[in-house]
Amino acid sequence: MQDWPGLASQMRPPPDHGETSYKGSGRLVGRKALITGGDSGMGRAAAIAFAREGADVAINYLPAEEEDAQQVLVLIEREGRKAVAIPGDLRDESFCRQMVQDAVAALGGLDILVNNAARQQSHESLADISSEEFDATMKTNIYAPFWTIQAALPHLKPGATIIATTSEQAYDPSADLYDYAQTKAATMNYVKSLAKQLAPKGIRVNGVAPGPIWTPLQVSGGASMEKLAKFGGQTPMGRPGQPAELASIYVQLADANASYATGQVYGAAGGAGQP
Repeated sequence: MQDWPGLASQMRPPPDHGETSYKGSGRLVGRKALITGGDSGMGRAAAIAFAREGADVAINYLPAEEEDAQQVLVLIEREGRKAVAIPGDLRDESFCRQMVQDAVAALGGLDILVNNAARQQSHESLADISSEEFDATMKTNIYAPFWTIQAALPHLKPGATIIATTSEQAYDPSADLYDYAQTKAATMNYVKSLAKQLAPKGIRVNGVAPGPIWTPLQVSGGASMEKLAKFGGQTPMGRPGQPAELASIYVQLADANASYATGQVYGAAGGAGQP
């Protein structure tokens, strides 16, 4: 176990984000992406894949995650793409808005916004969740995407895309993830609502709903020791997924070839979960 927010570089076994396996084919050449939580997990997998598909990438992460973030930035630059680091806490509205401005300035625009960062802490009982903890989860998972999207909209042109990371928890919540699960249901809902609002502007909005994926969220309080011992074992595949196994979904949703897909939630849960 690690203290929140946890580092992928200290996980054993280490997660696979596609560092050596993901091969690009030019699907995002010339695109400019901002990914929150881009230091590890699905955000890191998306950042690596986007760069290998030809995109310039800005990643946001907490200052405590600098070690992981630096690894990602090196991988982006190895592809000959621009890598932009924007550390900071998404619970701060002014930071969220400044983050977007910094990304736009550094990248020279913005085509792809991935709202991926999340806070997940397991609590056996509702009585164990303090108001401060509840507020931190809501601010990170619900308020931050609202502030970030609102700041990004003036910069998004027809053909741009917004991708949210939701979860199987939106559809089949666990008893010990009371606050996290409801934020993921809210994420799924904003994808569908915002897609209808932005479709006339030519901006697509979609979501990715992972099942049990091996990320720092799990080992830094997101799952109990009992759950970690058999993590992913309840799926038909009998194992957790790796972030790399979702990278192609983020690429597909960012690709202009998916021009008729909006308001959709793409699942990857090893045979369990929805959709």
